[in-house]
Amino acid sequence: MTLKSSERAAILAPQGRDAGIASAILREANVETKIVADLGELIATLDEGAGFAVLTEEALEGLSLVSLSEWIEGQEEWSDFPFVLLTKRGGGLERNPAAARYLELLGNATFLERPFHPTTLVSLAQAAVRGRRRQYEARSRLAELQHLAADLELRVKQRTAAHETAMAQLHEVQKIETLGQLTGGVAHDFNNLLTPITGALDIVHKQYAQSDPRAARLLGNALKAADRARILVQRLLGFARRQALQTQPTNIVRLINGMRDLIASSVGPTVEIKLKHDPEVPHASVDPNQLELAILNLCVNARDAMPDGGQLSIITRKVVVHPGEVPLVRPGDYVVLSVTDDGCGMSEATLGRAIEPFYSTKEIGRGTGLGLSMVHGLAAQLGGGFFIRSELGEGTTVELYLPTSAQDASDADQFATADPRSSLEQLSILLVDDEELVRFATAELIRDLGHEVTDLGSGFEALDYLRAGHQVDVVITDYKMPRMDGKELARRIVEIDPSIPVLIITGYTGISNQELNLPQLAKPFGQAEIAAALTQLLTDGDNVVRLIPKKSGA
Repeated sequence: MTLKSSERAAILAPQGRDAGIASAILREANVETKIVADLGELIATLDEGAGFAVLTEEALEGLSLVSLSEWIEGQEEWSDFPFVLLTKRGGGLERNPAAARYLELLGNATFLERPFHPTTLVSLAQAAVRGRRRQYEARSRLAELQHLAADLELRVKQRTAAHETAMAQLHEVQKIETLGQLTGGVAHDFNNLLTPITGALDIVHKQYAQSDPRAARLLGNALKAADRARILVQRLLGFARRQALQTQPTNIVRLINGMRDLIASSVGPTVEIKLKHDPEVPHASVDPNQLELAILNLCVNARDAMPDGGQLSIITRKVVVHPGEVPLVRPGDYVVLSVTDDGCGMSEATLGRAIEPFYSTKEIGRGTGLGLSMVHGLAAQLGGGFFIRSELGEGTTVELYLPTSAQDASDADQFATADPRSSLEQLSILLVDDEELVRFATAELIRDLGHEVTDLGSGFEALDYLRAGHQVDVVITDYKMPRMDGKELARRIVEIDPSIPVLIITGYTGISNQELNLPQLAKPFGQAEIAAALTQLLTDGDNVVRLIPKKSGA
């Protein structure tokens, strides 16, 4: 609609010269006009656009005005179209009831009695145009308000959706936190149960393995099963995020080969597993339990990307990264661990959000959207790198850059394989643990090493024992105990005799050595582990963060 057509006058005066005269007068006043022949053409002209209409009274007489009435009633809320009705000669509105009837029909109507002065018609026309312009302005403002309202409604919907997403994520976090607390608690109790089992098996195996080959096999298998249970608990604690990240030199090839059965049971029989390792892959500095969990996450993701089965490849190789060669990865030597599937792959949009926490393309209830985020976070925490390559229909490859270690795993385990009797004389040890089964098994392990052990069930009993003047070389205490935990007991021991070293044993792995500021030994443990811990406590104090100074002469 042009500006002229929106302000033009539509003239319906089919009889006589009224149409021509009115049109001439308005054109003289620079008002565009259009003369229409009948009511149908008038309505069509109004639909095209007009500022007002000039009608004669006789043009409406005897006609069905339903179409005009419907047009007037169907105007938009901003519109109140103006009409100028030319009444018959000699009859004003108050003296012309017939003309008055049209007032209700037309609504915004002005009556002009004929004969009229041209100035009067021009004045009415200009007033009608000004009124129509105000209506157009109101339409613009209303459109702006409607746009703002629509924008506001969209923002409300977006905020509501964001709030619902945030609440869903919060519920997921709460579920995971609850599950983590449950898992961590179960794992802690399981560690306490495993400790006397492992200790008893260790002692019995030592006594009967040489003389009874059958007993040796049975006890050896039992020890292997206990060790597998220990590893399972570590995985549970890793899932529950109840243990600190503890890096150590790790044989990645051996770790992956040891996980093959677990991976196979997790991905199912329709997925073919292929392992490929470059020769002489160096040890990597990682937390093996967390890395196992990360690998398992990647394998389960690969399985979900291959609902009809496929091939899962796990490849390890050594690479040397030069400055600027690999984005976000520092120069140095790395073990690159690749997990590749030939599944459905990811779109570019999905790939861009793959490591966002809680982002998942799986059905509700089949995934939390935390798997890749956790793996990415682990790689960053280890000082390595994390990369994903994927295309729709072409599968996905995830690469972990793991920093190598100059130390071999065999070097790291030297205390576990060495004979502690060669470096330690007989010690007087005070053992404190509220769990009777754990305390008894631990005491027997230590006694079998040739040391004297006094075992007590609480920190208060231990303090009373020391205050009574009993001399001890080492205090070994559980961490989680009622009323007084191991850390508080260590603080109290300092007040009595600051020269006594303290070793914490615990099935709770939610704190690190640095946070506790005392050496730790995690449950479950065997005779070799506790012997190594005692040896390290008394002969390698420079490598241990200690609250208590090393005892002189030890």
